[in-house]
Amino acid sequence: MRLNVSRVLASREFRDTSLVRIRNTQTVGDDGRAVNAQDSTPFSGVVTNDAGYILRRFPAASVVSGSILITSQTPLTSGTPDLDADIVRWRGQQYTVSMVNDYTTYGQGFTEAICNPLSLQGGADSG
Repeated sequence: MRLNVSRVLASREFRDTSLVRIRNTQTVGDDGRAVNAQDSTPFSGVVTNDAGYILRRFPAASVVSGSILITSQTPLTSGTPDLDADIVRWRGQQYTVSMVNDYTTYGQGFTEAICNPLSLQGGADSG
């Protein structure tokens, strides 16, 4: 028997509706030059902490690393030969999708995305 928690993941108590997927695409224009386009799509998902935020200090700088997990039915990509990795905006910060796992054991169509902060200066606000 498979565990289906899709009702829990879709519930208002867990689901965050403030997520935005930013997808960059590139086509070739009539003049033969690259044309970049950015598409922002609001979506919902459950956001949890992965590794937390880790401060690494070096002689010349400090770097914050870490990751968050997003479980959602919205398709996200960590990149393909023809497509950049998606960027997710959450709590005023931007994260790059670095890995996407199939989580259909949670319910039909669910994936889990591991996302790393785009900025090296800090993580999400605590509020």
